[in-house]
Amino acid sequence: MIADSIALSTCDYVVTEAGFGADMGAEKALQIKAAASGVVPDCIVLNVTVRSMKLHGGAFGKRGSRRPSKEEIAEEDVEAVKAGAMSNLARHLSNLSRTGLPVIVSINRFETDTDAELNVLRDVASRSGAESVVLFEGHARGGLGARDLAEAVVTAADNHVKNGRPYEPVVTEDDGARSRISKVGLELYGASSITVSDEAEAALAEIESWGFGGLPVCMAKTQYSFSHKSDMLGSPTDFELPIREIRLNAGAGFIVAVCGSMMTMPGLPTRPGAAGMDIDENGELFGVFG
Repeated sequence: MIADSIALSTCDYVVTEAGFGADMGAEKALQIKAAASGVVPDCIVLNVTVRSMKLHGGAFGKRGSRRPSKEEIAEEDVEAVKAGAMSNLARHLSNLSRTGLPVIVSINRFETDTDAELNVLRDVASRSGAESVVLFEGHARGGLGARDLAEAVVTAADNHVKNGRPYEPVVTEDDGARSRISKVGLELYGASSITVSDEAEAALAEIESWGFGGLPVCMAKTQYSFSHKSDMLGSPTDFELPIREIRLNAGAGFIVAVCGSMMTMPGLPTRPGAAGMDIDENGELFGVFG
């Protein structure tokens, strides 16, 4: 929030990464970060790849439990891309679009992607509620490969501001921890029911007795599925979401709900990558890729 505040005071447009999986990164960016700072995005960029849609479409096995070979990734499979997009991508778009924020789908293009695969992915995204769909080739072409995305973001953000910045959060400050967990699990993840372990129930009751029951909830689960199981691909429904543990992060200002067998650990190294980046005497940047 501090970094965003500084950036907003010096730049016309600020880009911040929410993290992988719109069900994880966007959920936390909107329900924790934006709620705490009062700064709501004017545009959301949903990154997607042909490979990920193949995975969710069953190209590499129904459970996706193994890493596909380079040959399998390169093999054209338009039907798998379409199936993955119509289930997984469409659900992400539906979850994001209900907030009233414009959503741009950025297709991160790889050299193995075929025109037919890209076209069907673009078509499904357009019909599923995306504000616009663009090809992103920044890794291969540098700034020129990212220009279309940048222009789409500027247009969408400007229009959102002109329209009065409409925003409908999934959870509100009036929702307690139990309501937040229920809304996220049932409405965003697609669970049919939620179970809370005795230990988690006791912990939540204690947290509520301390007066922290109204804090935002950070759901800790796998990033590979809408569910708590990494092998439930596509857009799973009719599953039970188990809450194994509930913790209070009072300093950070949120409650953590641990789903299934998920393990938590620090996500950042003790020495940040930026410490190894610099510019040499010739003006060349080094240390960006290790």
